[in-house]
Amino acid sequence: MEKYIIQHHSDKNGYPYETVTNDVNNVRVYTLKNGLKVYLAQNFDAPKIQTYIPVRTGSNNDPEDNTGLAHYLEHMMFKGTSKIGTSNWEKEKELLDEISELFELHKAENNPEKKKEIYKKIDEVSQKTSKFAIANEYDKAISSLGATGTNAHTWFDETVYKNNIPSNELEKWLKIEKERFSELVLRLFHTELESVYEEFNRAQDNDARLVQYALMELLFPTHPNGQQTTLGKAEHLKNPSMKAIHKYFDEYYVPNNYAIVLVGDLEFDETIKLVDDYFGKFEYRELPARTPVNEEPITEIRKRTVKSPTIPRIQIAWRTDSYGTQENLLADVVANILSNQGEAGLLDLNINNAQKALYATAFSMGLNEYGYFSAVIVRKENQTLDEAKDLILAEIEKVKKGDFPDWLLPAIMNDFKLQRLKGLETADGLATNLYQSFIRKQTWREELQELERYQQITKEEVVSFANDFFRENYVAVYKEKGENENLIRVENPGITPVQINRDEKSNFLKEILNIPSKEIKPQFIDYQKEIAEEKLDGKKVSFVKNKYNDIAQVHYIFPFGSDHDRELSLATMVLQYLGTDRFTTEELKQEFYKIGISNDFKTSPDQLTISLTGLEENLEKGIELLHHWMNNCVPDQQVYDECIKTILESREAAKKDKNKVMQALQHYAKFGHNSRFRDVVSRERLEEIRCEEMTGKMKSLFSFPYEMFFYGINFESFKNYSKPYVKPETSKIPERKIYPEPETKGKVYFVNYDMVQMEMAKVGRGNLVNTKNFGKINVFNEYFGSGLSSIVFQEIRESKSLAYSAYVSYQANPELQHPDYITTYIGTQPDKLGIAVETMSDLLNELPQVEIQFNNSKNAALKQLAAGRITRTNIFFNHLRLKKLGIDYDLRADLFEEIEKLSLHDLNQFYNSNIKPIDFNVAIIGKRENLDMESVGKMGTFQELSVEEIFNF
Repeated sequence: MEKYIIQHHSDKNGYPYETVTNDVNNVRVYTLKNGLKVYLAQNFDAPKIQTYIPVRTGSNNDPEDNTGLAHYLEHMMFKGTSKIGTSNWEKEKELLDEISELFELHKAENNPEKKKEIYKKIDEVSQKTSKFAIANEYDKAISSLGATGTNAHTWFDETVYKNNIPSNELEKWLKIEKERFSELVLRLFHTELESVYEEFNRAQDNDARLVQYALMELLFPTHPNGQQTTLGKAEHLKNPSMKAIHKYFDEYYVPNNYAIVLVGDLEFDETIKLVDDYFGKFEYRELPARTPVNEEPITEIRKRTVKSPTIPRIQIAWRTDSYGTQENLLADVVANILSNQGEAGLLDLNINNAQKALYATAFSMGLNEYGYFSAVIVRKENQTLDEAKDLILAEIEKVKKGDFPDWLLPAIMNDFKLQRLKGLETADGLATNLYQSFIRKQTWREELQELERYQQITKEEVVSFANDFFRENYVAVYKEKGENENLIRVENPGITPVQINRDEKSNFLKEILNIPSKEIKPQFIDYQKEIAEEKLDGKKVSFVKNKYNDIAQVHYIFPFGSDHDRELSLATMVLQYLGTDRFTTEELKQEFYKIGISNDFKTSPDQLTISLTGLEENLEKGIELLHHWMNNCVPDQQVYDECIKTILESREAAKKDKNKVMQALQHYAKFGHNSRFRDVVSRERLEEIRCEEMTGKMKSLFSFPYEMFFYGINFESFKNYSKPYVKPETSKIPERKIYPEPETKGKVYFVNYDMVQMEMAKVGRGNLVNTKNFGKINVFNEYFGSGLSSIVFQEIRESKSLAYSAYVSYQANPELQHPDYITTYIGTQPDKLGIAVETMSDLLNELPQVEIQFNNSKNAALKQLAAGRITRTNIFFNHLRLKKLGIDYDLRADLFEEIEKLSLHDLNQFYNSNIKPIDFNVAIIGKRENLDMESVGKMGTFQELSVEEIFNF
């Protein structure tokens, strides 16, 4: 009998809905009369609801002469409507219509000088219009609910809007979203356009995008998958059409083309009625006819070379059928035969574990139309990219010959099952699966059946598919080190900062704020009650019961880390490449993967944690295998020497990676020359170490003090099978090295890097951590430094369009007797850096006093705390973190009380005593020729550093 069958029902109010038999999540799928799909499911982890509104349109539906439109529309959906975000709609509309006509003139004009004149006029009228605009009022409305995770994204065939809300605010959320989806107002259009320019320029410095764009163009020479990027073409961004955006919204943002996904603390019948009350009034509308774009088969190898400062790599790809097709499923299985969660695939074992390249992986991506199978390899210094590519092709040949073990396919299926269990156990995980099935035009039944379809795939099918599919019909992108000569920078057209009217509220927002909500009482956890603690032959063992599924975890937590032994993480890394007297390293990875148990070693400055995760029925075998591995690992100097070569090459790679260079530079600005980050094991020391030293560390590890944490169901059974592995405590914890935390005294550190943008971070050392300030820190970050309605976002991005990304963050230290740090960040065009720095400095000079915004931030923080719940493994790990602050109870109770009493005056006092007096050090990365030394000189004493100086290798 078929396991998954669609069943039809009606609720007490007559709303028809579908369920699927044997769906453990009891998802209900409704279709309203206007075609709107509504997916509802319950999850009572917390009094919250994860919401998604997925729209079945993305960059693939962009007009050919207006690419980037779907993405830009996504940005504009946060600007409000004729009710949200305006103080006088009639006057504002008149001016917006004038701006719209001016943009049409601007788009049609070919004379560069005349275009500039038109843009000046646009800027001038935008100034007048901004007097009636209330910036970020959508975010103020949504954050007043206590929402978190407010965001959106655009991709090939989707634009998805997301929020996580307290369950008592559902109707208000529906009221806000109904208004948002009812009409499009292109308010503050040219300043947001400038932010999109910044996002485009930022993408120019993104190495992964560079390769991905080239790959997709080769795979899809005619289809929008490869011809229209989400961010769009530079010439289209420079010449936008407000009319085209309105047309797109009217055509695609219709109820039969989007869905509402709600998963959390909800009642089905009440919820669907509310959704219908608000969204049922929208009218069904036929979608534009779309002409299918069919690609010709690829019959040869297509190559392209791209260049950037990072290390060389090669990515190859074969085009597949669409998501959910048998070909797409088979491609996904092959990808997991090559690379999988257990690192037991052919690439994992024969390239990565054998250290034949720095890194190799394979994956499959199914899209609504077509898809692709891809493999990436980062070569070693002594290889060519073609030699690295041949390593991948050799492993694919093994698949074609069936040269992989018979147990691998069932193990992959077990891993798929385990990953699905993990993915669906949270409200967000389930909601994500639901919105994805909508975007893919799959029924929920088809989504649930997918695992069964995978399980029916045989080895013979895989081999037959591989032989038919993997031919010389692929594309290859050679990513070489060098200067990217194809960089396109969208120039700043020059805009005047607009008013943002922080102190004003629309009538709509006033109404939202005045609607009473049923109170959610905060629930603070009793750690002593929730965590069972016992001794097992003198070792502390903690237990939290898994109330959700059969996945178990065990964590061995050692109270020492890299500060106690700089070579500890090296030893755990080397262990990954070593076998035992019974198993080779490849066999060990295979044994773990067969039983579906993953292992993880994490070394932090003060702690080493070794973890096992998988089905509880196999955990005993996993523990036995782990202890066998660590107690019986066999030293192999040749393997160790190869490992060191890989480490040294990885260090060279890090010095060419923009993100890693910026991270290192920020550490230097924060801690100076004698920092933990720079205290690396030297090349000389790495090369003189004998492998026996590393295996000796692993073999003796369980003779040191440690504690265990078990998350699962059967605690008694766990204690019984764990007891034989508890050893007498014979080793003492090494002394911890103390690193200085020097004052930040106005130094400016610069590293030259070939990039389009400039990135700048200012970091300042604050006072010693004080848990009595955590509530104030929470509200400060919400009010001033982060989020769409924060002071910094409004001023830097909304008013002046100085950066796509800008924030200020106050970070409390996780350990007592150590200082807090304040970090500011701006990523912007070089010609804007000076004014961006000046604006940020002005904001930091005196805390802006905006009572409305403060109250909104305060109430949002309180609602988030009230609806927050600590569950699963977080119960134990939150408690463990608190103990480092000398606290043994749920600190959120103190935060709630502190924030309830907090006034803007109190926050200002906190700011004046804890933030305003701070001197900052500055970290800047960018092209030296673009550096504005006059602006830099105002920030402090300038020093250019080499990458060798900041990394210390």
